[in-house]
Order: sequence, then C-alpha cells, then structure tokens
Amino acid sequence: MTSPVSELIELLSLERLEDNLFRGQSRDIGTKYVFGGQVLGQALSAAQATMDSASAPRNAHSLHGYFLRAGDIEAPIVYMVDRTRDGGSFSVRRVTAIQHGQPILFLAASFQKDEDSAEHQLSMPEVPKPEDIDPAPALAPEILATLPTKVQRWVSRQGPFEFRHVYPRDELNPPKRPPYQHVWFRLSEKVGDAPELHRALLAYCSDFHLLGTATFPHGISYYQPNVQMASLDHAMWFHRSFRADDWLLYSIDSPSAQSSRGLARGMIYDREGRLVASTAQEGLIRVVPADEEKPGHAGKAK
Repeated sequence: MTSPVSELIELLSLERLEDNLFRGQSRDIGTKYVFGGQVLGQALSAAQATMDSASAPRNAHSLHGYFLRAGDIEAPIVYMVDRTRDGGSFSVRRVTAIQHGQPILFLAASFQKDEDSAEHQLSMPEVPKPEDIDPAPALAPEILATLPTKVQRWVSRQGPFEFRHVYPRDELNPPKRPPYQHVWFRLSEKVGDAPELHRALLAYCSDFHLLGTATFPHGISYYQPNVQMASLDHAMWFHRSFRADDWLLYSIDSPSAQSSRGLARGMIYDREGRLVASTAQEGLIRVVPADEEKPGHAGKAK
C-alpha cells in the first residue's frame, strides 16, 4: 500500500509534456477544491525543472503566486513555464497553472547562485520542543459523524505531514484569542536529499494553518458551514538549507483583517533555531448569513 508521503512525492513529480510544459494530477484530501499548497508545490516543481543543472546550481529563493480560480480535484493541471530571464547570478521563471482552458494560478519564482555574505536573523520563539507536545487526539466518532463528509475526510485523514500545535485550538468550537500560533511540523517519513524536493514539500506544507490564524480573534473556523475561506495570494522566501523531514517550527501571526480579507505572516525555523523560510498570505474570510449558506466552502481548508 502506498504511503501518504510517497503519494505526495508522486504528486509533486510532474509529467513533462514539452520543454516548458508539464502536467500534474490532484488529490482529494477533504477540501472542496484543489488544496492551494498542492498547486504551489507543483508550480515550483515545474519552475525548478527548467533550471539548467549542468552549470552552477541556482536555488529558488522566492516565489509569489496569485490564486485566480478554484481548482477541480477531478481534473489534471497543466503548468506552462516561461523562462523569463537567466542573468549572471539570478534566474526568473513565470508559471501559469491551467485547468479546463483557464488559468487557476500565476506564479513567479526567482533563483540564485549560492553566495557567501554577512548574515543575521530574528531569533526563534521560545516554545516547547515537539517531543514534549502530545499529538492531537482523534475526534470521537459521535462528533465526527455530525460533520459534513468532506470535513470528516479532512480531520480524520492520515496526511504526509505530522503537526504538533504549541497552543492547540478547538476548531469545532473556536474561542476568541490573539492572532498568532506556533506549530511544529515534519514529513512523517525520511526522503531523499534533493533540495528541490524539500523546497517543493515546504511550499506545499506552508499553506497549512497560515490564513486560519487570521480567524483567531473572531472565534470562527473553516469547519463552520457559514464561513467561506480561500487564499488570494501566497509569497514565500527560502533563506537557508533545511529538510522537510526534520522538525520545523511555523511561527505565524496575523497583523490585520478587513474587507473580508485576512493577512497572515509566517517564519519557519529548524530545530537549531535557524530561520529557513518566511511566508505571507492574504485570503478571503467571509461569514455569510445562515440563509445564504451553500453546501461546502468557497475555498480550501486552512
């Protein structure tokens, strides 16, 4: 039986149709539409596949994406890469993700040769170690049975990543609390050493828990049927080398929510306290009146 980690790696390993054209499949993980992290990870994989590995390696140091349409879980996604620029030190790729003849994501990624320079970073927050935090308990069967089918699949699935929340929140009965959280996470199995794979895996996982932090002060959750949430854009910066199969700390805050949009920012540290990546995302957060509720949700789970 294929493990969730193997399935994810296969998901990020795109079929090459032409020099700059790729095709990826989708997985139903309990969201109404394609999970945004999947499209980010696949788009980055497509961009990385067009880099010339014969010369000095150029590693992705940033990506910026706009989600344009919800993705159809039942259909493949085609990724068209534009080799925008290959300069002396930097390269830029633009990726368009297409489904049913329409773009669902625009993404730009920048790559750079490794260079030595002065360094600084913000310190990692002082939090308990992941092994000192108990895994989240499974929902009781009688509670699980009250949830919509898609939500049941989401909360009961055995995914490729393990998460341990420093300050757990009951997503079914969310309290009001300040807009920040710390989450340890890691891939549940060891994988190969290719840095391109670990960056694509981190891009995939960076979409978990990010926008949801903007709901904390309002006592709402994606699991509530009258709450609609969807990512609008996503930015990510890779600072230092890392492994997605070692524990990483996702430190997230939300500085603002307004006009049915929430902004969230994240810093990702390894166990040694090195800042390895940063993220930012703005997304739709809309609470609709009961008489306007529709089955499912407008976006992906957070």
